[in-house]
Amino acid sequence: MQRGPVPKWAVQSEPMPVPADAAGAVFIRQQDSEVHLDGKGQQIYTAYRVRILHPNALQIGNLSLSWNPAAGPPTVHAIRIYREGEVIDVLQKATFEILRREDQLEAARLDGNLTAVLRVPDLRVGDELEFGATIRTTDPTLGKDDAGLLLLGAEPAPGRYHLRLSWEARDKPAIKMSADMQPAAQDSANAVDYRFDNPAALAPPKDAPPRYLWQRAVEYSTFADWQGVSRRFTPLFAEASRLGASSPVKAEAARIMAAKPQPLDRAAAALKLVQQNVRYIYVGLNGGNFSPATAEETWQRRYGDCKAVTVLLLALLREMGIEAQAVLVNNSGNDDGLDERLPSPRMFDHVLVRATIEGKAYWLDGTLPAVASPSPEPVMPYEWVLPLTAGGSTLERLAWKPAERPDLVALFEIDASEGFDKPARITSTTIQRGIDGLKQEIQFSATTPAQVLEAFRQNAIGNTWQTIEDVKWRYDQKAQASVLTIVGTGKVDWDDEGGGSKGMALPGGGFSPPERRVRAAGQNQELPYYSKPEFDCRVATVRLPKATKPAQWSHKPAIDTHMFGRSYYRAFDLRDGALRMVRGTRVEQKEIAAATARRDNDRIARFDNSMAWITYDPDGTTPPAKAGRPVPATWEIDWTADNVPCLPAMGQ
Repeated sequence: MQRGPVPKWAVQSEPMPVPADAAGAVFIRQQDSEVHLDGKGQQIYTAYRVRILHPNALQIGNLSLSWNPAAGPPTVHAIRIYREGEVIDVLQKATFEILRREDQLEAARLDGNLTAVLRVPDLRVGDELEFGATIRTTDPTLGKDDAGLLLLGAEPAPGRYHLRLSWEARDKPAIKMSADMQPAAQDSANAVDYRFDNPAALAPPKDAPPRYLWQRAVEYSTFADWQGVSRRFTPLFAEASRLGASSPVKAEAARIMAAKPQPLDRAAAALKLVQQNVRYIYVGLNGGNFSPATAEETWQRRYGDCKAVTVLLLALLREMGIEAQAVLVNNSGNDDGLDERLPSPRMFDHVLVRATIEGKAYWLDGTLPAVASPSPEPVMPYEWVLPLTAGGSTLERLAWKPAERPDLVALFEIDASEGFDKPARITSTTIQRGIDGLKQEIQFSATTPAQVLEAFRQNAIGNTWQTIEDVKWRYDQKAQASVLTIVGTGKVDWDDEGGGSKGMALPGGGFSPPERRVRAAGQNQELPYYSKPEFDCRVATVRLPKATKPAQWSHKPAIDTHMFGRSYYRAFDLRDGALRMVRGTRVEQKEIAAATARRDNDRIARFDNSMAWITYDPDGTTPPAKAGRPVPATWEIDWTADNVPCLPAMGQ
């Protein structure tokens, strides 16, 4: 790193006077956040002068800079302390310490960046700390083209803020800003500025879809369209996946083809080979964050990031004659409204493979555990993706529909057949799908059965469980679910209702009433309301005490309703000495209109939020009502199968 003057393209703000009644941790006298685009990419200038008002704010004296050496060293312009008319040049006595280790090595990241730290000495409450530096962030993959964001936070500290985007005459980018930035925009020949004094706190519209949560944001991009982004990356993956005549990757492909005659089985074997033999480490060295390592490099060193494993998969599939392409995606869940954004490769944080096999599309992600097979749908619920093709592809929307299989099925079986006062034998099974199921696979697959049993005995006994006899875990690849079963004994908390009557709330059987969907008066009342998609199913079965009769038992009413785009279902069935319950809830619509929300607000008072209470009355003589549809007990069907009866229209 180096010292130097402020670049000519940067514009510094005048410090704002500190008001006599300044409160809080700090007062921002000035903060300049500026991006400059030139023929090499972009540079970022950051400068601020901050009055420290509270001891908790002294930590701002822990300065840190991170940069990619391939883009050039950062330039530090000033680090000063202003104290009672005195100006102290911090860099006269203190220097940055450059860390030689990767700052995110523990997170399996090798990005080649250097990090420098400086702890400002003798910083006090009442001081003003000034800092200024410029860093070039050019990625070698992108060259002079780039894209990014200028942001002002939702709850900034009081003070003066200045955002600026500037460019050389030949590098003018496309610019798009959120509506709240438009009044502040100040255009000039080669720049646009945004200035704020004491900006108000902003609250995003409550429960709106994510695309409406963009506030005080300015996008910029020198890419003409999304096809240009696709075209830029396609040759990188094509070249990196090219194999030499004697490549060991070719030999692996030949071995798979000899063992697996069907294309889908070959793709599954190739995916498993990569998942089991290449450990995930993010690698952004040399070529930059967007450039993939070659397939042969990755196979030789047996580690790589999502780009590397995607390239290796592409190479294997091409050797086997399977059509496949790399697809850029967003794993953070921030792709709602991506079609409304300017084209930017920085909108993606992951890449995987989509293969076409016998006319059908299958998704393959080499960074997932080896139990994640090629799937007609990606594990993550992507909304927009960008395929990489030679001709350039535009954004592609993946159709959404309500989940056909529950994300979670929780089964709870209570064998109270020996009587009310006897410990019951309890069997609890959870069936977890999606990313959460894969996380369980990572957790449990590395442990022995004895370790799992001992862990549950140490941590679970004391509430539901009096003893734990057995714990079994498996990952069901056909069901794409983690299955955990616990068997033991526990005391049933029968509630004494007087006169010999007893009652119990079945676990997982009640519904909390939905919250009203309303927004503050200053927010847009007509925006749609959003619900994160989910499908949850709870099943409970009680083997009733053998000394009781069916006519002595009753239960709360069934539920079958739909509110705020969500289904609520509960059903009971008493037969063969067992009382069975199933309760399911599923989001049927991710978004509902504001008018629908207002209508359902008026229906909340009538929502049945009763717990799944079952009651024993020794004087009961009324046979239980026949269930509208038989409810299977926990042991009667395979609950990992498709079409389990968790909603009224599902199952047989």
